[in-house]
Amino acid sequence: QVQLVESGGGLVQAGGSLRLSCVASGVTLSNFAMGWFRQPPGQERECVSHISWSGGDRYYADSVKGRFTIFRDNAKNTMYLQMTNLKPEDTANYSCAARWIRRPTTRWDDYEYWGQGTQVTVAS
Repeated sequence: QVQLVESGGGLVQAGGSLRLSCVASGVTLSNFAMGWFRQPPGQERECVSHISWSGGDRYYADSVKGRFTIFRDNAKNTMYLQMTNLKPEDTANYSCAARWIRRPTTRWDDYEYWGQGTQVTVAS
């Protein structure tokens, strides 16, 4: 079966950086559009970034633009989210998602496969 596993979350001070990883198994990742979603405590899930099959088309939510970078290494079946200048409002559970042979979107219910999530906590 398809499995996505996130890692890299943790506790960081405001202004710090983290790199999240999403490793896929059971699939060839190059066949999937990929996205990163987050859900802050008590709030709804939102898309923070997504990336096309080739990696040439990238999207960022306005709240993270200029601070976060999404990229993928299809040879390693891995997608990353590099987060810099983190803010307390970035605190959330972050999940990676995959969509088979389709364009990426900002809607969580457009994605078939999900990781279990990794917690990011930014201290003020």
